Amino acid sequence: MNQIITQVDAFTNTPFKGNPAAVCVLATPQPDDWMQKVAQEMNLSETAFLIKKNGGFNLRWFTPTVEVPLCGHATLASAHVLWSEGHLSLNQEAHFHTKSGLLIAKLKGGWVELDFPVNHSKSIEPPSELNEVLGIAYKSVYLNSLGYLVEVESAELVRQMQPNFQQMKNLPIANVIVTSIGDSEYDFVSRFFAPGLGIDEDPVTGAAHCCLAPFWRERLKKDEFLAYQASSRGGVVKVNYPGENRVFLAGQAITVMRGELIMG
Repeated sequence: MNQIITQVDAFTNTPFKGNPAAVCVLATPQPDDWMQKVAQEMNLSETAFLIKKNGGFNLRWFTPTVEVPLCGHATLASAHVLWSEGHLSLNQEAHFHTKSGLLIAKLKGGWVELDFPVNHSKSIEPPSELNEVLGIAYKSVYLNSLGYLVEVESAELVRQMQPNFQQMKNLPIANVIVTSIGDSEYDFVSRFFAPGLGIDEDPVTGAAHCCLAPFWRERLKKDEFLAYQASSRGGVVKVNYPGENRVFLAGQAITVMRGELIMG
């Protein structure tokens, strides 16, 4: 059996920006080790695998080294593929059954809106080596189920920082969100470093914005944000967090490549 793989740039409407993800819509279930090998072969931050289930699609996400429980940009890319390749009509919601529960995507005026679980952070005493790992001074450090959330003084610091990824791997949790209040049109900016997941820097991260939404809602006293993830590729995320348990993230997406995996 041959398998079509579609590569989508998510959280952008410009090719070669945002965060690339590979999407495989499977006709039949495949073993976990096969999916992991495909993700390693694609060598993108995430490869998504979908198969029809219960009126929606079972969705799983793999980095080149591990399966992860939640991925925003690959979910956005998956919804984009379902609509653009005719698996769903444009007025249908995409329902995804995942390890993080039911996730729903809607198409709204050219933007894909994702309904995701919120991820709260708690203030902690930072690891002693964190300052050396990041190479910059920080204001405060928090912890959530994704990793550390580190606030710094300015968007310029976020953009310019060059962390030591080898040292970051030795942290108790080797995943770090760095954020600051925004500049120009953005409410806040961020970057996400995840050598613990086999990704030194993820270009644009939906799951990180599930942590950033309550963090910045508390500080800026508002529910809606325009956010920018300041990786070298860069990407824009609309964030709506009215409180309680769900975060609504919206982004754009564009297909950049489609190929066929020859499964021998």
